[in-house]
This record gives sequence, structure tokens and C-alpha cells, in this order.
Amino acid sequence: MSLFHWLLFILIVQIIHGLGTWKLYEKAGRKRWEAFVPVYNSIVLMKIINRPTWWTILLFIPIINLIMFPVVWVETLRSFGKNTTTDTLLGIFTCGLYIYYINYTQEVKYIADRSLVAKTKTGDTVSSLLFAIVVATLVHTYVMQPYTIPTSSLEKSLLIGDFLFVSKFHYGARTPMTIVAAPMVHDTLPLVKTKSYLSWPQLPYFRFPGFEKPQKNEIVVFNWPADTVYKFFDTSGRSILKPVDKKSNYVKRCQGTPGDSLQIKNGTVYINGKELILPERAKPQFGYAVTYDMNNTDIDFEYLLNQVGSTDGGGFKSETRDTLFLRALTKEGAATLRTVTGIKSVTQIVSKQGESNIFTHNPNWNGDNFGPIYIPEAGKTVALNLQTLPFYKRIISVYEKHDLKVVGNDIYVDDKKVTTYTFQQNYYWMMGDNRHNSEDSRYWGYVPENHIVGKPVFIWMSWDSNGKGINKIRWDRLFTTVNGEGQPQSYFKYFLFLLALYFVGDYFWKKKKASKV
Repeated sequence: MSLFHWLLFILIVQIIHGLGTWKLYEKAGRKRWEAFVPVYNSIVLMKIINRPTWWTILLFIPIINLIMFPVVWVETLRSFGKNTTTDTLLGIFTCGLYIYYINYTQEVKYIADRSLVAKTKTGDTVSSLLFAIVVATLVHTYVMQPYTIPTSSLEKSLLIGDFLFVSKFHYGARTPMTIVAAPMVHDTLPLVKTKSYLSWPQLPYFRFPGFEKPQKNEIVVFNWPADTVYKFFDTSGRSILKPVDKKSNYVKRCQGTPGDSLQIKNGTVYINGKELILPERAKPQFGYAVTYDMNNTDIDFEYLLNQVGSTDGGGFKSETRDTLFLRALTKEGAATLRTVTGIKSVTQIVSKQGESNIFTHNPNWNGDNFGPIYIPEAGKTVALNLQTLPFYKRIISVYEKHDLKVVGNDIYVDDKKVTTYTFQQNYYWMMGDNRHNSEDSRYWGYVPENHIVGKPVFIWMSWDSNGKGINKIRWDRLFTTVNGEGQPQSYFKYFLFLLALYFVGDYFWKKKKASKV
């Protein structure tokens, strides 16, 4: 929906509200026209139901308003003496239209001084629960979101089983585009395993101002642009078209920012012709071929793989008579292997053949040798012809929603013949550190700015499914920062100290308070 359509939709909603409540406004001592004025009618309604004026803001925050609307409907009914369970259920399950019936057919009296305190324990519990859901949804949507690492694409920097807190405010919180959705879940409802949202209506993309933009080498959470899977890790082959903010969450390292020229040579990333130097805590991994002496039978490869840091359950994908192929090994791990007696050679695997599934389907490109490629910047204009079209086709037709046609050698955008194109938003290039085990921008291309979710700030829990007992928790990773210079540092002991300080202080405060009674 465009901005115009949204304004029209809001206007219609205001008219519907006014038609269904104007008599009730008059009974509460207000003017009938006050029921029709957008925003102002909500402020007046808060006064009528004796609720804080700031509740008006909650009515216009996507997702939060889905919780607040039923509350306001019930509060309105109770302000006019409709307190029964039947009234409450009719108000909720008719989406507030029961108020129309009250407005036009019932002689009701406005109760100006009604008590706002719940009369039953159940009512008090429900009120507290709703308040908690509203606060949690606000934090989840606009401040900080929990996230779990499901794959090994950033292995060593982030491990499978890491639980992150992802900041929404660093890059600027993005307002939900999908406005009819269950709070605090992504695309699937727990337990019932069904879709948690309605694809229509959709809000236009909007992002609050942030403190920074995604930078090169930062780890970023974003919505997977190419996502059509019914559910993450679902192997049934089912597919579904999802709204942007309901696409699967991915986490990768940003390797290119708007305006950059990116190229990959033998697995090394170059930005604007210069090698991109990764931060100290990054641990890029590649596939390696390891040849060894068959006569040296005392080599314990399982032990060696644990020492050098190979992953994927032992680290090998296939083995010949004297060669082991490792899926993921750091350069430091490769150097360690070379010092082991019996190891003849450790050679990084660099693909020279083209890959059919590579972005733009260039027959000469692959995951190790790729580009150069331009990363689009908002407001910049590029030449558009049959040679450059594969780079920008998805941007034009999918991300920026233009009608794109090719007739012979001519390109038409929105039925106009063009030879250039100007980008409407910024784009980024995301890759995993586990280079030969990462589905990333090399295969599905640019990440639009409107797909950016947030910046991981720290790991609050790390769970090793292969560990036993208390060792299932990776204690050294608790409360460690994700981005930044130097090696990760755990702040878990500081957290425990502050927690202990809180409980000790709370104990003495309550004791002191009790002694004064």
C-alpha cells in the first residue's frame, strides 16, 4: 500500500469510528464532531474512558495497536455501564462493532467516576498480563530483539546455539510493515506451527533515525532477501511469498557498503581494489585438502581436527586413500596442521570453475573468484543495458517494485524506454566467515536497506548441544560482545556481581522498611 492508500485507509477508519460513537461522545458531555477528527478523537476518547492521554500513542504503533484496540473497546463499553462478560466478548469478537449497537439502540448513561481497579483477581491478572505484553512488544520491536544462531556460516565468531540480543536502535528501529501479526513471534506461531501474520495490509517502509549505518566487517542481522521457504530448515519443498519483515532472519558479516566496488580473488575480498582486512576476532574459514603419509598410522585425526578448529562434526566431507578434505578450517588451523608429523601438505581449496547458482549466473564466477561488482547507493545512477541488467534486475523489479520489460535490445521501466537507472535505496553485501559453508550475497545478491533488522550487541547465552551436563553451557561465551576490536571478552562475572548487589540491597531495604512499621 502506498502512503496515499494508507492515509485514505486511516480516514475511512476515522469515519467508521465517528459513526459508531458520536452519540456516546454526546452522552459523555462532548461534541459529536469530536468523534470524527483524526487523532483528536482518540485523545478525547481517552478522557471519556478515564485513561492516560499517552495511550493515544499506543493506538498508532503497529502491532501494539492490535493489543490496545480490544482494551479500548472494552473500556468504552464499561464507561457506559456495559460490564457483563457477554458485553466484553461481544465487544472483542465483533471487532468493536458491538459499540454501534449500543450507540444507536441502547439508552445508556455515562459513568464519569467509574473505578478503574479490577474487581476480581482474574481481571487484575489479565490487566497485568496485557501491560507486560505491551511493554515486551515495544522493546522487542523497537529496542532489542533476542535471536538464535541456527547455522555455522559465522562459525568461530558466532556458534550454533549462541543466543544474541540484537539492537534495533543502532541502525534505527524499523516500524513493522506487516501490521496484522502476533506480537513477539516472527513468521510462525509456536505449538500450532501456522503463519503468525496476515500479508495484507502492509505499511510503507519507515525507519527511525539511528546512530550509525552498517559498516564493513560488522555482523548484521537482516531479512533474507531470497526467502520463499515455508519454514526455516523445512525440507518439504513448500514455498511461500513473505512480506519483507517476515522473511527469515539471517546473520552475516557486512563486506561491502553502498558505493563500493567488490571483488573476490582466490577467496580474499577486495573493496575498491584493496584487500579487506577482517577484525582480529573474525575467523574466516575455507575448505582445505590435507595429504598425509599412509605409513604414519598413529595420527589421530579426530584429535587433530579438534585442535585446529575444523567444524561440521569432524570436519571432513570425503576422504581418498591419502587425502582428507576439510570443510572449514582457519588459516591458523592450517598452519598448525602443517607442523604435525605425517602431514605432507595442507592446501586451501580455491574453485576455478564457474558455478551455475552464483549471483547473476556469470559462467566464469564462483564463490572464490567473483566480480568486480558495484554495490548500489541511493541516488546514484548507473548505465542500464543488456550487459548490466543481470546485476540490477531484481533491484528494479522486486526491491524497488517497478515494471521491468526487455523488448529486443531495449529495456523498459514502467513502460518507458531507459538507458540508465537511479537507485531508490542503499544496498549491502553480506557474507559468512565460513566461506565454503555459507549461503550469502555471492548466491542471491544485494541486501536492501529496508531488509536490515539490527546489530547484534552481545551473547547472553550459548548452548552446546553436544556438551554434557553443566558443560552444555559455554560459560566463556556468556555476556560477550559480538562486534568490536580485539578478542571477545565475557562480562558474565560483572553481571553476577550486579545481580548479587541488587538482591543484597533489596533485602536490606525491605528490612529497614519493615523496622519502621
